Amino acid sequence: MRTLLKLTWVELKLFVREPITMVFTFALPLIFLFVMGGVFKNNPDPDVYRGVGAIDYYTPAYIALVIGSIAVVGLPVHFTAYRERGVLRRFRASPIPLWTIFGSQVLVSLVIAAVGGVLVTVAAKLAFNIGMPESPGLVIGAFIAGVLSFVAFGILLGSLLPTTRAAQGLGLILIIIMLILGGAGPPREVMTSVMRGVGDATPLRYVIVLIQDPWLGFGWNWAFFLIVMGIMVVASLLSRRLFRWE
Repeated sequence: MRTLLKLTWVELKLFVREPITMVFTFALPLIFLFVMGGVFKNNPDPDVYRGVGAIDYYTPAYIALVIGSIAVVGLPVHFTAYRERGVLRRFRASPIPLWTIFGSQVLVSLVIAAVGGVLVTVAAKLAFNIGMPESPGLVIGAFIAGVLSFVAFGILLGSLLPTTRAAQGLGLILIIIMLILGGAGPPREVMTSVMRGVGDATPLRYVIVLIQDPWLGFGWNWAFFLIVMGIMVVASLLSRRLFRWE
């Protein structure tokens, strides 16, 4: 446990030194929050945004976007950079347990996502007076499930991508697609069927709804929870099989 905490602290300091990851994790959700808020305000419309105000809808969506940015933009670059520099090979040769290496990434992602989620919530409350979560405990549970699922997905990307440049390029493409079509961009009511289909193929779509439902008072979405957990299990199994140390 002491090794896990020390490694987590080191990884946390390395994370905040990555400017691209910091921008996509903290700045991008806030930028879109104020852009969408400036355009749509927060007046409920029964025909879009699930019948709630736009910012009440987008706040949990942008908390999920924080989680997705960490996993899609940050983790793959981190692991490919470690592989290129021989760090992973040294980890493998060291007495540090394997679970500690990956466990530190989970803890770092939880901490960073929590900070980003609080920033989004505070900004939305101060600027647009959003409603607070109807079921805070369920929101926290959905948040943790989303982090675990996306961390597994990010590690899988880091296992498959050969170089840091490839990880950066694909990560940026994926996060933009998920942002626009996964539920954090235009409302699904104005999308074409093809756009909705692409959005349904992104993991962000399911994490957004999983967090949104208890936040907005719709209860716990068991179907989407099972999908999110399924993504985590499949990504974890594939990562274990495909992960390359060098």
